Amino acid sequence: MDEGTGDLLPRAALRGLIEHMRGRLYLLVAVFLVGFVGGYPAAAEIIEWLIANDGYLPDGVHIIILQPMEAVLLRLRIAANIGIACIVLTILIDFGWNGRRILSEAYRKKFVPTGGGVGGLLFVLLSMTALAAAGAAYSDGILIPMLLEYLSEDAAASGLESTWQLQAWIGFIVGLFFASVVGFQVPLAVLLMLRYDIIERTSIANNREIMWFSALAFGALLSPPDPLSLFLVGGPVLILLEAALILDRLTSRG
Repeated sequence: MDEGTGDLLPRAALRGLIEHMRGRLYLLVAVFLVGFVGGYPAAAEIIEWLIANDGYLPDGVHIIILQPMEAVLLRLRIAANIGIACIVLTILIDFGWNGRRILSEAYRKKFVPTGGGVGGLLFVLLSMTALAAAGAAYSDGILIPMLLEYLSEDAAASGLESTWQLQAWIGFIVGLFFASVVGFQVPLAVLLMLRYDIIERTSIANNREIMWFSALAFGALLSPPDPLSLFLVGGPVLILLEAALILDRLTSRG
């Protein structure tokens, strides 16, 4: 790689990724629509489960509905989150299968066809499933209960009655859940780009602050807009990102 080696993502690799994603645009739109349409009826079950789950409702908190359209809007929001998650997972699967070819087309060179293919696909599927399960467990067991309890106690300490709107309450929970599941995939994406030589280890070392900022920005984009949520979502992503870099260093043959 002799073009833009000081950059985190060399220009040729960036062009290759853009061209590849452009060719996948219709596929990604179709994946989103499938996830959205399939997620809409499932959203009703998710809402019912959340309402019945006592672990997500702190003591003394009352849930109210302000408008009859709240349930419909919630189902649309959950379905959209499912569609976006499907897009992210599809990109990772595509990258695991075609990563080496994307790089070859970007640099107009013939690379030795190591990586990618069935092996790369299986690696991505297993890693993606494990990371998604870890993100879901972290969100369900730590992140969501901690934040909801904190918000409830903060309101009680101020002498306010904890009455939450249904749409805001479930929207907050769903946002944190999908932020964790999708955000935990960031280390896998970085590891794949390292394995397929789209980014170099020296670039990571020289631009580590950009990687940290990007991970936090990604967490901010996915999580609810408050500093505590950003920290609790972005923190584990940064830890997993460092673990991915260590794994790449230990297992690399280069």
